[in-house]
Amino acid sequence: MIEKRTFAVGVDVGATTIKAGLVDRKGKILEQYSSDTMANKGPTVVLQQIALAIDKLFKHQKKTACFGIGIGMPGIVVPGGGVVRYPPNFADWKEVDVAAKIQKTFGLPVIVENDANAAAIGEAKHGVGRTYRNFLFVIWGSGVGGGIILDRKLYRGPHGGAGEIGHVSIDYDGRPCNCGSKGCIESYIGQRYLSKRTKEIIEAAPSDGFSSKIQGFVEGNLNKIEPAIISRAAEEGDQTAIAILQEAGELLGYALASALNILDLRLVVIGGGVSAVPSFVYRAIESGLRSRILQSHKTEVRVFRSELGNSAGIIGAASLAM
Repeated sequence: MIEKRTFAVGVDVGATTIKAGLVDRKGKILEQYSSDTMANKGPTVVLQQIALAIDKLFKHQKKTACFGIGIGMPGIVVPGGGVVRYPPNFADWKEVDVAAKIQKTFGLPVIVENDANAAAIGEAKHGVGRTYRNFLFVIWGSGVGGGIILDRKLYRGPHGGAGEIGHVSIDYDGRPCNCGSKGCIESYIGQRYLSKRTKEIIEAAPSDGFSSKIQGFVEGNLNKIEPAIISRAAEEGDQTAIAILQEAGELLGYALASALNILDLRLVVIGGGVSAVPSFVYRAIESGLRSRILQSHKTEVRVFRSELGNSAGIIGAASLAM
């Protein structure tokens, strides 16, 4: 008797963390596991970390009940295959056939998609997409990525690279980006930049009379600053944290205006680890967006927080395999 397949594995690979989960057909995460990506140690180690996360999930579930494995990864994913090309923030990575290597390990079908595209698919099937047919999904975390949903379907582009919102430049001679360009929005508001900028502001502040809740939250170790800490401080009224997040929101809005003008879209959905910022940041994003978008679009544009939150990547990746 053939066992009924009831779930798929979804793996969301970020530059910092790998999140993996067992997901049923309704988009519910049944079990979840996370680990360090070790992106600075090269493709072999990253693949080992992905396999470790998947293996942990199978400790209490039978592989025979699994439809397959879906993996969302940064970088360009070759359409119709599982080759991941040049993911930013991953050391020594050019072109790696992720699908073939993971399939060989587990003996299950493996589908690989760009991480932002996977999250966009999750949102389209189980989140905002239940109400809206067309939107730009933005994943705001270690970097900034995007997925384009048109008529409830993902638009990948002819070469699989559509939606790279993080590399819209807001300053032709701005900050260097890991992609090799300058002024990319990712190089201003990605997780690492926000943490670094906050540390620099606190270190440069006059020692006399200046204090920020952030210092207390990290017990004086400014290397521990991360967006969740900045958000917490902002929610408690810390003016330094509020100013940093306000600026980040406005800058993201500027980049989104360019994207929506090109795509003729009116709706943006934001997910990813940094998307948990306070509501005032979303108002700043929308304000920045409205200030730069075409006049004909202004009254209709909307910016929403992802309904699936930081789980969109896992759910979307799993849905690829079902």
